Amino acid sequence: MYSTLLAAITLAARSGFIIFSLWVGKGVLWLVYTLVIAPPFDPLKNMPGPDAGALSNHFREVMDPSITPDTHEDWVKAYGKTFRFHGFGRHDYRLMSLDFRVISHVLNSPIYEKPWQTRSILSRLVGRGVFAMEGAEHKLQRKLIGPAFTTHSVKAMTPIFLLKAEELRDRWDAITPQASCPNDTTSTIIDAYHWLSRATFDVIGLAGFDYHFHSLHDESEEVYLAYRKMFNAAERRTGFKGLVQLYFPWVERLYHDQTDKIVHDSLRTIKRAGAKIVAEKKAAIVAEKANPKEIRDKDILSLLIKANMSSDPSTRMTDSELLDQLSTFLFAGSDSTALAISWCLHLLSLHQEIQTRLRDEILSLSSSHPPTPIDEDDMPSPPPSATSSHSSSSEYAESDAIDSLPFLDAVVREALRLCPPVHATIRVATQTDSIPISSPVFLRNGTILRPGESITIRKGSYVHIPIEGFNLSPDVWGDDARLFNPDRWYCLPKSARVPANPGLANLMTFSFGPHSCPGWKFSIVEMKVFLAKLLPQFIFSCTEDILKCSGILTRPYVHEQFDEGYRLPLRICRYYA
Repeated sequence: MYSTLLAAITLAARSGFIIFSLWVGKGVLWLVYTLVIAPPFDPLKNMPGPDAGALSNHFREVMDPSITPDTHEDWVKAYGKTFRFHGFGRHDYRLMSLDFRVISHVLNSPIYEKPWQTRSILSRLVGRGVFAMEGAEHKLQRKLIGPAFTTHSVKAMTPIFLLKAEELRDRWDAITPQASCPNDTTSTIIDAYHWLSRATFDVIGLAGFDYHFHSLHDESEEVYLAYRKMFNAAERRTGFKGLVQLYFPWVERLYHDQTDKIVHDSLRTIKRAGAKIVAEKKAAIVAEKANPKEIRDKDILSLLIKANMSSDPSTRMTDSELLDQLSTFLFAGSDSTALAISWCLHLLSLHQEIQTRLRDEILSLSSSHPPTPIDEDDMPSPPPSATSSHSSSSEYAESDAIDSLPFLDAVVREALRLCPPVHATIRVATQTDSIPISSPVFLRNGTILRPGESITIRKGSYVHIPIEGFNLSPDVWGDDARLFNPDRWYCLPKSARVPANPGLANLMTFSFGPHSCPGWKFSIVEMKVFLAKLLPQFIFSCTEDILKCSGILTRPYVHEQFDEGYRLPLRICRYYA
Protein backbone atom coordinates (compact mmCIF):
# COMPACT_ATOMS: atom_id res chain seq x y z
CA MET A 1 0.00 0.00 0.00
CA TYR A 2 2.85 2.36 0.87
CA SER A 3 4.55 1.64 -2.46
CA THR A 4 1.29 2.24 -4.30
CA LEU A 5 0.84 5.60 -2.57
CA LEU A 6 4.46 6.54 -3.31
CA ALA A 7 3.99 5.61 -6.97
CA ALA A 8 0.85 7.75 -7.16
CA ILE A 9 2.64 10.73 -5.61
CA THR A 10 5.56 10.27 -8.01
CA LEU A 11 3.18 10.09 -10.99
CA ALA A 12 1.34 13.23 -9.84
CA ALA A 13 4.64 15.06 -9.37
CA ARG A 14 5.79 14.04 -12.85
CA SER A 15 2.45 15.10 -14.34
CA GLY A 16 2.65 18.43 -12.55
CA PHE A 17 6.21 18.92 -13.74
CA ILE A 18 5.18 18.09 -17.31
CA ILE A 19 2.27 20.57 -17.18
CA PHE A 20 4.53 23.23 -15.67
CA SER A 21 7.17 22.56 -18.33
CA LEU A 22 4.55 22.87 -21.06
CA TRP A 23 3.42 26.23 -19.69
CA VAL A 24 6.99 27.46 -19.44
CA GLY A 25 7.71 26.21 -22.94
CA LYS A 26 4.60 27.92 -24.24
CA GLY A 27 5.65 31.16 -22.55
CA VAL A 28 9.15 30.94 -24.03
CA LEU A 29 7.77 30.32 -27.51
CA TRP A 30 5.41 33.29 -27.11
CA LEU A 31 8.31 35.51 -26.06
CA VAL A 32 10.48 34.37 -28.97
CA TYR A 33 7.64 34.93 -31.42
CA THR A 34 6.72 38.34 -29.96
CA LEU A 35 10.25 39.69 -29.56
CA VAL A 36 12.10 38.08 -32.48
CA ILE A 37 9.97 36.42 -35.15
CA ALA A 38 6.93 38.71 -35.53
CA PRO A 39 8.46 42.24 -35.54
CA PRO A 40 10.32 41.97 -38.88
CA PHE A 41 7.04 41.04 -40.59
CA ASP A 42 4.89 43.70 -38.91
CA PRO A 43 3.63 46.15 -41.60
CA LEU A 44 4.03 48.99 -39.10
CA LYS A 45 7.81 48.36 -39.04
CA ASN A 46 8.05 50.18 -42.37
CA MET A 47 6.04 53.17 -41.15
CA PRO A 48 7.78 56.44 -40.26
CA GLY A 49 8.09 57.30 -36.60
CA PRO A 50 10.46 57.72 -33.64
CA ASP A 51 12.80 54.87 -32.71
CA ALA A 52 13.48 53.48 -29.24
CA GLY A 53 15.81 51.06 -27.51
CA ALA A 54 15.06 47.36 -27.03
CA LEU A 55 13.31 47.93 -23.70
CA SER A 56 12.33 51.58 -24.17
CA ASN A 57 8.90 53.02 -24.91
CA HIS A 58 7.15 56.26 -25.83
CA PHE A 59 4.35 56.08 -23.28
CA ARG A 60 5.28 59.33 -21.55
CA GLU A 61 5.48 61.17 -24.87
CA VAL A 62 1.94 60.10 -25.80
CA MET A 63 0.26 60.12 -22.37
CA ASP A 64 1.76 62.95 -20.28
CA PRO A 65 -0.38 66.05 -20.97
CA SER A 66 2.50 68.33 -19.98
CA ILE A 67 4.47 67.29 -23.06
CA THR A 68 2.02 65.67 -25.49
CA PRO A 69 1.11 68.91 -27.33
CA ASP A 70 4.78 69.42 -28.23
CA THR A 71 5.20 65.70 -28.97
CA HIS A 72 2.29 65.63 -31.40
CA GLU A 73 3.43 68.78 -33.17
CA ASP A 74 7.06 67.61 -33.43
CA TRP A 75 6.15 64.14 -34.67
CA VAL A 76 3.72 65.45 -37.29
CA LYS A 77 6.41 67.79 -38.60
CA ALA A 78 8.99 64.99 -38.69
CA TYR A 79 6.89 62.01 -39.85
CA GLY A 80 3.60 63.29 -41.24
CA LYS A 81 0.12 62.83 -39.79
CA THR A 82 0.26 59.02 -39.59
CA PHE A 83 3.18 57.22 -37.96
CA ARG A 84 4.12 54.53 -35.50
CA PHE A 85 5.71 54.64 -32.06
CA HIS A 86 6.93 52.01 -29.59
CA GLY A 87 4.86 50.50 -26.80
CA PHE A 88 6.46 47.90 -24.50
CA GLY A 89 9.83 47.89 -26.23
CA ARG A 90 11.29 48.16 -29.71
CA HIS A 91 9.29 45.11 -30.87
CA ASP A 92 5.91 46.67 -29.99
CA TYR A 93 4.84 48.87 -32.93
CA ARG A 94 1.75 51.01 -32.36
CA LEU A 95 -0.06 53.24 -34.83
CA MET A 96 -0.95 56.86 -34.17
CA SER A 97 -2.61 59.29 -36.54
CA LEU A 98 -3.89 62.85 -36.64
CA ASP A 99 -5.33 62.20 -40.10
CA PHE A 100 -9.11 62.52 -39.78
CA ARG A 101 -9.68 59.85 -42.43
CA VAL A 102 -7.64 57.34 -40.43
CA ILE A 103 -9.28 58.23 -37.11
CA SER A 104 -12.76 58.09 -38.65
CA HIS A 105 -12.10 54.65 -40.16
CA VAL A 106 -10.80 53.20 -36.88
CA LEU A 107 -13.58 54.62 -34.70
CA ASN A 108 -16.36 53.58 -37.07
CA SER A 109 -15.15 50.12 -38.08
CA PRO A 110 -16.28 47.06 -36.06
CA ILE A 111 -12.81 45.62 -36.66
CA TYR A 112 -11.35 47.87 -33.96
CA GLU A 113 -12.25 47.37 -30.32
CA LYS A 114 -11.07 48.56 -26.94
CA PRO A 115 -8.23 46.27 -25.83
CA TRP A 116 -9.15 43.62 -23.29
CA GLN A 117 -6.87 45.38 -20.79
CA THR A 118 -8.92 48.58 -21.01
CA ARG A 119 -12.19 46.70 -20.81
CA SER A 120 -10.89 44.74 -17.83
CA ILE A 121 -10.12 47.96 -15.91
CA LEU A 122 -13.48 49.52 -16.76
CA SER A 123 -15.43 46.33 -16.00
CA ARG A 124 -13.74 45.98 -12.64
CA LEU A 125 -14.63 49.54 -11.62
CA VAL A 126 -18.02 50.19 -13.23
CA GLY A 127 -19.16 46.76 -14.39
CA ARG A 128 -20.11 45.61 -17.88
CA GLY A 129 -21.65 48.92 -18.89
CA VAL A 130 -21.84 50.58 -22.28
CA PHE A 131 -18.25 51.92 -22.10
CA ALA A 132 -16.74 48.49 -21.40
CA MET A 133 -18.65 46.38 -23.89
CA GLU A 134 -18.04 45.61 -27.55
CA GLY A 135 -19.93 43.95 -30.40
CA ALA A 136 -23.54 42.86 -30.04
CA GLU A 137 -23.62 43.58 -26.28
CA HIS A 138 -22.53 47.18 -26.83
CA LYS A 139 -25.00 47.64 -29.67
CA LEU A 140 -27.89 46.40 -27.52
CA GLN A 141 -26.93 48.55 -24.54
CA ARG A 142 -26.54 51.59 -26.77
CA LYS A 143 -30.00 51.02 -28.20
CA LEU A 144 -31.59 50.69 -24.77
CA ILE A 145 -29.95 53.79 -23.25
CA GLY A 146 -30.58 55.96 -26.32
CA PRO A 147 -34.00 57.30 -25.20
CA ALA A 148 -32.47 58.54 -21.94
CA PHE A 149 -30.25 61.06 -23.74
CA THR A 150 -32.48 62.55 -26.41
CA THR A 151 -32.90 66.32 -26.54
CA HIS A 152 -36.34 65.95 -24.95
CA SER A 153 -35.03 63.79 -22.10
CA VAL A 154 -32.12 66.13 -21.38
CA LYS A 155 -34.48 69.13 -21.33
CA ALA A 156 -36.63 67.31 -18.76
CA MET A 157 -33.58 67.12 -16.49
CA THR A 158 -32.69 70.83 -16.60
CA PRO A 159 -34.60 71.69 -13.39
CA ILE A 160 -32.15 69.36 -11.62
CA PHE A 161 -29.20 71.19 -13.20
CA LEU A 162 -30.63 74.52 -12.05
CA LEU A 163 -31.32 73.19 -8.58
CA LYS A 164 -27.79 71.95 -7.96
CA ALA A 165 -26.08 74.90 -9.66
CA GLU A 166 -27.97 77.27 -7.37
CA GLU A 167 -27.16 75.15 -4.33
CA LEU A 168 -23.45 75.24 -5.19
CA ARG A 169 -23.65 78.99 -5.77
CA ASP A 170 -25.26 79.45 -2.35
CA ARG A 171 -22.65 77.27 -0.63
CA TRP A 172 -19.85 79.37 -2.13
CA ASP A 173 -21.72 82.56 -1.30
CA ALA A 174 -21.87 81.52 2.36
CA ILE A 175 -18.08 81.19 2.62
CA THR A 176 -17.16 84.31 0.63
CA PRO A 177 -16.62 87.62 2.50
CA GLN A 178 -19.07 90.38 1.63
CA ALA A 179 -16.48 93.01 0.65
CA SER A 180 -13.93 90.89 -1.15
CA CYS A 181 -12.25 91.70 -4.45
CA PRO A 182 -9.85 89.78 -6.70
CA ASN A 183 -6.68 91.22 -5.12
CA ASP A 184 -8.00 91.28 -1.57
CA THR A 185 -6.36 88.90 0.88
CA THR A 186 -9.77 88.36 2.46
CA SER A 187 -11.13 86.72 -0.69
CA THR A 188 -11.83 83.00 -0.55
CA ILE A 189 -9.79 80.20 -2.12
CA ILE A 190 -11.89 77.16 -3.02
CA ASP A 191 -11.00 73.80 -4.52
CA ALA A 192 -13.28 74.16 -7.53
CA TYR A 193 -12.76 70.58 -8.72
CA HIS A 194 -13.73 69.06 -5.37
CA TRP A 195 -16.85 71.20 -5.03
CA LEU A 196 -17.93 70.57 -8.62
CA SER A 197 -17.41 66.82 -8.19
CA ARG A 198 -19.85 66.92 -5.29
CA ALA A 199 -22.38 68.95 -7.27
CA THR A 200 -22.31 66.80 -10.42
CA PHE A 201 -22.53 63.65 -8.31
CA ASP A 202 -25.75 65.03 -6.84
CA VAL A 203 -26.99 65.84 -10.35
CA ILE A 204 -26.45 62.35 -11.72
CA GLY A 205 -27.98 60.85 -8.57
CA LEU A 206 -31.23 62.76 -9.15
CA ALA A 207 -31.25 62.72 -12.95
CA GLY A 208 -29.91 59.18 -13.20
CA PHE A 209 -32.09 57.31 -10.73
CA ASP A 210 -33.92 59.81 -8.51
CA TYR A 211 -31.54 59.27 -5.61
CA HIS A 212 -30.50 62.03 -3.20
CA PHE A 213 -26.81 61.86 -2.33
CA HIS A 214 -26.86 65.29 -0.64
CA SER A 215 -23.07 65.40 -1.20
CA LEU A 216 -23.07 69.20 -1.55
CA HIS A 217 -24.53 69.38 1.92
CA ASP A 218 -22.59 66.56 3.60
CA GLU A 219 -20.05 64.14 2.15
CA SER A 220 -21.10 61.23 4.33
CA GLU A 221 -23.48 59.25 2.11
CA GLU A 222 -22.05 55.73 1.77
CA VAL A 223 -22.36 55.31 -2.01
CA TYR A 224 -20.78 58.71 -2.66
CA LEU A 225 -17.88 57.86 -0.33
CA ALA A 226 -17.49 54.42 -1.91
CA TYR A 227 -17.12 55.91 -5.39
CA ARG A 228 -14.68 58.57 -4.27
CA LYS A 229 -12.48 56.08 -2.40
CA MET A 230 -12.56 53.54 -5.21
CA PHE A 231 -11.59 55.87 -8.03
CA ASN A 232 -8.97 57.71 -6.01
CA ALA A 233 -7.35 54.38 -5.21
CA ALA A 234 -7.67 52.97 -8.73
CA GLU A 235 -6.30 56.07 -10.48
CA ARG A 236 -3.26 56.11 -8.23
CA ARG A 237 -2.38 52.45 -8.72
CA THR A 238 0.99 52.51 -10.45
CA GLY A 239 4.13 50.44 -10.63
CA PHE A 240 4.95 46.87 -11.45
CA LYS A 241 2.13 45.25 -9.45
CA GLY A 242 -0.51 47.24 -11.27
CA LEU A 243 0.90 46.13 -14.62
CA VAL A 244 1.25 42.49 -13.57
CA GLN A 245 -2.25 42.43 -12.06
CA LEU A 246 -3.73 43.73 -15.30
CA TYR A 247 -2.34 40.78 -17.26
CA PHE A 248 -2.62 38.23 -14.44
CA PRO A 249 -5.70 39.10 -12.31
CA TRP A 250 -5.19 36.04 -10.09
CA VAL A 251 -2.17 37.83 -8.53
CA GLU A 252 -4.68 39.91 -6.56
CA ARG A 253 -5.81 36.77 -4.69
CA LEU A 254 -2.22 36.00 -3.71
CA TYR A 255 -1.30 39.52 -2.67
CA HIS A 256 -4.19 41.65 -1.47
CA ASP A 257 -2.95 45.21 -0.79
CA GLN A 258 -4.75 48.25 0.61
CA THR A 259 -5.88 49.44 -2.83
CA ASP A 260 -7.47 46.07 -3.56
CA LYS A 261 -9.29 46.19 -0.22
CA ILE A 262 -10.62 49.71 -0.88
CA VAL A 263 -11.87 48.72 -4.34
CA HIS A 264 -13.53 45.53 -3.09
CA ASP A 265 -15.20 47.21 -0.12
CA SER A 266 -16.39 50.10 -2.29
CA LEU A 267 -17.83 47.80 -4.96
CA ARG A 268 -19.67 45.83 -2.31
CA THR A 269 -21.31 49.01 -1.00
CA ILE A 270 -22.18 50.26 -4.49
CA LYS A 271 -23.67 46.97 -5.67
CA ARG A 272 -25.74 46.54 -2.52
CA ALA A 273 -27.25 50.02 -2.81
CA GLY A 274 -27.63 49.77 -6.58
CA ALA A 275 -29.42 46.44 -6.43
CA LYS A 276 -31.91 47.93 -3.99
CA ILE A 277 -32.54 50.95 -6.24
CA VAL A 278 -33.06 48.77 -9.34
CA ALA A 279 -35.44 46.46 -7.48
CA GLU A 280 -37.49 49.37 -6.12
CA LYS A 281 -37.72 51.02 -9.54
CA LYS A 282 -38.87 47.83 -11.24
CA ALA A 283 -41.42 47.18 -8.51
CA ALA A 284 -42.80 50.70 -8.83
CA ILE A 285 -43.21 50.35 -12.59
CA VAL A 286 -44.85 46.94 -12.33
CA ALA A 287 -47.17 48.24 -9.61
CA GLU A 288 -48.54 50.87 -11.96
CA LYS A 289 -50.08 48.04 -14.00
CA ALA A 290 -49.53 50.03 -17.17
CA ASN A 291 -48.16 49.25 -20.57
CA PRO A 292 -44.43 50.22 -20.51
CA LYS A 293 -45.06 52.64 -23.37
CA GLU A 294 -47.42 54.60 -21.16
CA ILE A 295 -45.07 54.91 -18.20
CA ARG A 296 -44.26 58.53 -17.58
CA ASP A 297 -40.64 59.42 -18.31
CA LYS A 298 -38.77 60.10 -15.09
CA ASP A 299 -35.08 59.54 -14.42
CA ILE A 300 -32.59 57.69 -16.63
CA LEU A 301 -33.06 54.42 -14.75
CA SER A 302 -36.84 54.56 -15.26
CA LEU A 303 -36.30 55.19 -18.97
CA LEU A 304 -33.89 52.26 -19.11
CA ILE A 305 -36.31 49.92 -17.39
CA LYS A 306 -39.09 51.15 -19.68
CA ALA A 307 -37.00 50.46 -22.79
CA ASN A 308 -35.86 47.15 -21.36
CA MET A 309 -39.41 45.98 -20.68
CA SER A 310 -40.51 47.07 -24.16
CA SER A 311 -37.78 45.16 -25.97
CA ASP A 312 -37.64 41.57 -27.13
CA PRO A 313 -37.35 39.40 -23.97
CA SER A 314 -34.36 37.62 -25.50
CA THR A 315 -32.43 40.90 -25.73
CA ARG A 316 -33.32 42.43 -22.38
CA MET A 317 -30.70 43.41 -19.83
CA THR A 318 -30.60 41.58 -16.52
CA ASP A 319 -30.83 43.41 -13.20
CA SER A 320 -27.07 43.03 -12.89
CA GLU A 321 -26.56 44.67 -16.29
CA LEU A 322 -28.92 47.50 -15.34
CA LEU A 323 -26.85 48.01 -12.22
CA ASP A 324 -23.69 48.19 -14.35
CA GLN A 325 -25.29 50.97 -16.39
CA LEU A 326 -25.95 52.91 -13.18
CA SER A 327 -22.30 52.58 -12.19
CA THR A 328 -21.26 53.75 -15.64
CA PHE A 329 -23.52 56.81 -15.45
CA LEU A 330 -22.26 57.71 -11.99
CA PHE A 331 -18.68 57.63 -13.23
CA ALA A 332 -19.07 59.17 -16.68
CA GLY A 333 -21.92 61.49 -15.75
CA SER A 334 -20.33 63.02 -12.68
CA ASP A 335 -16.53 63.04 -12.85
CA SER A 336 -16.17 63.86 -16.55
CA THR A 337 -18.62 66.76 -16.36
CA ALA A 338 -17.10 68.05 -13.11
CA LEU A 339 -13.71 68.08 -14.83
CA ALA A 340 -15.11 69.82 -17.91
CA ILE A 341 -16.60 72.63 -15.78
CA SER A 342 -13.44 72.82 -13.66
CA TRP A 343 -11.16 73.20 -16.65
CA CYS A 344 -13.52 75.81 -18.09
CA LEU A 345 -13.37 77.87 -14.89
CA HIS A 346 -9.60 77.49 -14.87
CA LEU A 347 -9.36 78.87 -18.41
CA LEU A 348 -11.71 81.74 -17.52
CA SER A 349 -9.58 82.53 -14.47
CA LEU A 350 -6.58 82.89 -16.77
CA HIS A 351 -8.47 85.08 -19.26
CA GLN A 352 -10.29 87.77 -17.31
CA GLU A 353 -11.45 89.64 -20.40
CA ILE A 354 -13.26 86.55 -21.69
CA GLN A 355 -14.71 85.90 -18.22
CA THR A 356 -16.05 89.48 -18.09
CA ARG A 357 -17.54 89.22 -21.57
CA LEU A 358 -19.26 85.95 -20.73
CA ARG A 359 -20.59 87.31 -17.44
CA ASP A 360 -22.08 90.31 -19.24
CA GLU A 361 -23.86 88.03 -21.71
CA ILE A 362 -25.30 85.89 -18.88
CA LEU A 363 -26.40 88.95 -16.92
CA SER A 364 -28.34 90.15 -19.94
CA LEU A 365 -30.82 87.37 -19.16
CA SER A 366 -31.34 88.31 -15.52
CA SER A 367 -34.16 90.80 -15.93
CA SER A 368 -36.25 88.62 -18.23
CA HIS A 369 -35.51 85.29 -16.46
CA PRO A 370 -35.08 85.80 -12.72
CA PRO A 371 -33.89 82.75 -10.75
CA THR A 372 -36.59 80.46 -9.40
CA PRO A 373 -35.78 79.09 -5.95
CA ILE A 374 -36.54 75.40 -5.42
CA ASP A 375 -36.34 73.42 -2.24
CA GLU A 376 -34.71 70.05 -2.93
CA ASP A 377 -36.80 68.16 -0.38
CA ASP A 378 -40.00 69.44 -1.99
CA MET A 379 -38.86 68.59 -5.49
CA PRO A 380 -41.11 66.00 -7.17
CA SER A 381 -39.58 62.66 -8.11
CA PRO A 382 -40.07 63.00 -11.87
CA PRO A 383 -38.90 66.14 -13.65
CA PRO A 384 -42.01 68.31 -14.03
CA SER A 385 -43.65 68.58 -17.42
CA ALA A 386 -43.34 71.84 -19.30
CA THR A 387 -46.93 72.81 -18.52
CA SER A 388 -47.33 71.46 -14.99
CA SER A 389 -46.93 74.82 -13.26
CA HIS A 390 -45.81 78.39 -13.65
CA SER A 391 -42.65 77.57 -11.69
CA SER A 392 -41.61 74.70 -13.95
CA SER A 393 -42.43 76.74 -17.06
CA SER A 394 -40.09 79.44 -15.77
CA GLU A 395 -37.35 76.87 -15.24
CA TYR A 396 -37.64 75.55 -18.78
CA ALA A 397 -37.73 79.07 -20.21
CA GLU A 398 -34.63 79.97 -18.20
CA SER A 399 -32.72 76.85 -19.24
CA ASP A 400 -33.69 77.36 -22.90
CA ALA A 401 -32.46 80.95 -22.71
CA ILE A 402 -29.18 79.82 -21.14
CA ASP A 403 -28.69 77.13 -23.77
CA SER A 404 -29.19 79.65 -26.57
CA LEU A 405 -26.51 82.13 -25.42
CA PRO A 406 -24.00 82.23 -28.29
CA PHE A 407 -20.86 83.24 -26.41
CA LEU A 408 -21.56 80.78 -23.59
CA ASP A 409 -21.88 78.07 -26.20
CA ALA A 410 -18.59 79.11 -27.75
CA VAL A 411 -16.79 79.20 -24.38
CA VAL A 412 -18.03 75.72 -23.45
CA ARG A 413 -16.99 74.24 -26.78
CA GLU A 414 -13.59 75.91 -26.63
CA ALA A 415 -12.96 74.64 -23.09
CA LEU A 416 -13.94 71.12 -24.16
CA ARG A 417 -11.57 71.40 -27.10
CA LEU A 418 -8.57 72.56 -25.08
CA CYS A 419 -9.16 70.38 -22.01
CA PRO A 420 -11.00 67.18 -22.91
CA PRO A 421 -11.66 65.07 -19.80
CA VAL A 422 -10.40 62.02 -21.71
CA HIS A 423 -6.88 62.64 -23.02
CA ALA A 424 -6.73 59.76 -25.50
CA THR A 425 -8.21 56.37 -26.27
CA ILE A 426 -6.88 53.15 -27.75
CA ARG A 427 -8.16 50.45 -30.08
CA VAL A 428 -6.86 47.04 -31.16
CA ALA A 429 -7.33 45.49 -34.61
CA THR A 430 -9.24 42.21 -34.33
CA GLN A 431 -8.18 41.27 -37.85
CA THR A 432 -5.73 42.46 -40.49
CA ASP A 433 -7.05 45.59 -42.16
CA SER A 434 -6.30 48.31 -44.70
CA ILE A 435 -6.77 51.86 -43.40
CA PRO A 436 -7.40 54.64 -45.97
CA ILE A 437 -5.42 57.87 -45.61
CA SER A 438 -6.00 61.49 -46.68
CA SER A 439 -2.44 62.74 -46.05
CA PRO A 440 0.68 61.19 -47.59
CA VAL A 441 2.74 58.64 -45.66
CA PHE A 442 6.48 58.37 -46.40
CA LEU A 443 7.47 54.76 -45.71
CA ARG A 444 10.99 53.84 -44.60
CA ASN A 445 11.70 51.93 -47.81
CA GLY A 446 11.24 55.11 -49.86
CA THR A 447 7.67 54.38 -50.97
CA ILE A 448 5.18 57.23 -50.73
CA LEU A 449 1.54 56.40 -50.03
CA ARG A 450 -0.72 59.04 -51.58
CA PRO A 451 -4.10 60.28 -50.34
CA GLY A 452 -6.72 57.68 -51.21
CA GLU A 453 -4.31 54.79 -50.72
CA SER A 454 -4.18 52.63 -47.59
CA ILE A 455 -1.80 51.43 -44.92
CA THR A 456 -1.88 47.85 -43.66
CA ILE A 457 -2.23 46.91 -40.02
CA ARG A 458 -2.11 43.35 -38.75
CA LYS A 459 -4.40 41.63 -36.29
CA GLY A 460 -3.49 42.45 -32.69
CA SER A 461 -1.87 45.82 -33.41
CA TYR A 462 -2.81 48.81 -31.25
CA VAL A 463 -4.04 52.15 -32.57
CA HIS A 464 -3.66 55.21 -30.33
CA ILE A 465 -6.33 57.89 -30.85
CA PRO A 466 -4.95 61.24 -29.59
CA ILE A 467 -8.16 63.03 -28.60
CA GLU A 468 -6.39 66.09 -27.20
CA GLY A 469 -3.85 65.93 -30.03
CA PHE A 470 -6.55 66.22 -32.69
CA ASN A 471 -8.30 68.96 -30.69
CA LEU A 472 -5.05 70.96 -30.68
CA SER A 473 -3.97 70.23 -34.24
CA PRO A 474 -2.97 73.40 -36.14
CA ASP A 475 -3.93 71.65 -39.39
CA VAL A 476 -7.51 71.45 -38.15
CA TRP A 477 -7.99 74.52 -35.96
CA GLY A 478 -5.41 76.98 -37.28
CA ASP A 479 -2.11 78.37 -36.05
CA ASP A 480 -3.68 79.50 -32.76
CA ALA A 481 -4.95 75.99 -31.97
CA ARG A 482 -3.39 75.97 -28.50
CA LEU A 483 -4.91 79.31 -27.49
CA PHE A 484 -8.18 79.79 -25.63
CA ASN A 485 -10.17 81.65 -28.27
CA PRO A 486 -13.95 81.10 -28.06
CA ASP A 487 -14.49 83.43 -31.02
CA ARG A 488 -13.11 80.76 -33.34
CA TRP A 489 -16.50 79.01 -33.06
CA TYR A 490 -18.19 81.88 -34.89
CA CYS A 491 -16.12 81.24 -38.01
CA LEU A 492 -14.50 77.82 -37.96
CA PRO A 493 -11.91 76.99 -40.61
CA LYS A 494 -13.09 74.55 -43.27
CA SER A 495 -10.89 71.81 -41.81
CA ALA A 496 -12.82 72.02 -38.53
CA ARG A 497 -16.26 71.94 -40.10
CA VAL A 498 -16.30 68.32 -41.25
CA PRO A 499 -19.24 66.86 -39.27
CA ALA A 500 -17.50 64.31 -37.07
CA ASN A 501 -20.30 64.79 -34.53
CA PRO A 502 -23.71 66.34 -35.05
CA GLY A 503 -23.52 69.90 -33.80
CA LEU A 504 -19.95 69.58 -32.54
CA ALA A 505 -17.92 70.12 -35.73
CA ASN A 506 -14.60 68.26 -35.49
CA LEU A 507 -14.48 68.35 -31.71
CA MET A 508 -12.99 64.99 -30.70
CA THR A 509 -13.79 65.35 -26.97
CA PHE A 510 -16.82 63.06 -27.03
CA SER A 511 -15.30 60.79 -29.69
CA PHE A 512 -17.65 59.78 -32.50
CA GLY A 513 -19.03 56.77 -34.25
CA PRO A 514 -20.68 53.79 -32.47
CA HIS A 515 -18.64 54.40 -29.31
CA SER A 516 -19.16 58.14 -29.00
CA CYS A 517 -20.36 59.44 -25.64
CA PRO A 518 -24.16 59.05 -25.55
CA GLY A 519 -24.49 61.74 -22.89
CA TRP A 520 -22.76 64.61 -24.68
CA LYS A 521 -25.91 66.77 -24.80
CA PHE A 522 -26.48 66.13 -21.09
CA SER A 523 -22.93 67.23 -20.30
CA ILE A 524 -22.98 70.40 -22.42
CA VAL A 525 -26.31 71.64 -21.05
CA GLU A 526 -25.19 70.91 -17.49
CA MET A 527 -21.96 72.86 -18.07
CA LYS A 528 -23.87 75.85 -19.40
CA VAL A 529 -26.31 75.93 -16.49
CA PHE A 530 -23.54 75.80 -13.87
CA LEU A 531 -21.54 78.56 -15.56
CA ALA A 532 -24.68 80.68 -15.94
CA LYS A 533 -25.39 80.42 -12.21
CA LEU A 534 -21.83 80.90 -10.93
CA LEU A 535 -20.39 83.69 -13.08
CA PRO A 536 -22.97 86.39 -12.22
CA GLN A 537 -22.17 85.85 -8.55
CA PHE A 538 -18.37 85.46 -8.51
CA ILE A 539 -15.14 86.58 -10.11
CA PHE A 540 -12.66 83.73 -10.52
CA SER A 541 -8.89 84.19 -10.57
CA CYS A 542 -6.02 81.70 -10.54
CA THR A 543 -3.81 81.19 -7.50
CA GLU A 544 -1.47 78.36 -8.51
CA ASP A 545 0.27 76.84 -11.50
CA ILE A 546 -2.12 74.03 -12.50
CA LEU A 547 -0.96 70.96 -14.42
CA LYS A 548 -2.79 67.99 -15.92
CA CYS A 549 -2.47 64.34 -14.96
CA SER A 550 -3.84 61.77 -17.38
CA GLY A 551 -5.20 58.58 -15.82
CA ILE A 552 -8.65 57.23 -16.54
CA LEU A 553 -9.57 60.93 -16.85
CA THR A 554 -7.45 64.09 -17.10
CA ARG A 555 -7.42 65.69 -13.65
CA PRO A 556 -5.83 68.90 -12.29
CA TYR A 557 -3.13 69.17 -9.67
CA VAL A 558 -0.94 71.96 -8.33
CA HIS A 559 2.59 72.11 -9.71
CA GLU A 560 5.04 70.28 -7.42
CA GLN A 561 2.16 69.25 -5.13
CA PHE A 562 0.99 66.08 -6.84
CA ASP A 563 1.19 64.09 -3.60
CA GLU A 564 -1.49 66.33 -2.12
CA GLY A 565 -4.00 64.94 -4.59
CA TYR A 566 -6.05 66.27 -7.46
CA ARG A 567 -7.03 69.88 -6.81
CA LEU A 568 -7.98 73.06 -8.63
CA PRO A 569 -7.68 75.99 -6.21
CA LEU A 570 -9.32 79.18 -7.46
CA ARG A 571 -9.71 82.53 -5.76
CA ILE A 572 -13.31 83.74 -5.74
CA CYS A 573 -14.80 87.06 -4.74
CA ARG A 574 -18.23 88.54 -5.06
CA TYR A 575 -19.19 90.31 -8.26
CA TYR A 576 -20.91 93.66 -7.87
CA ALA A 577 -22.45 95.19 -10.97
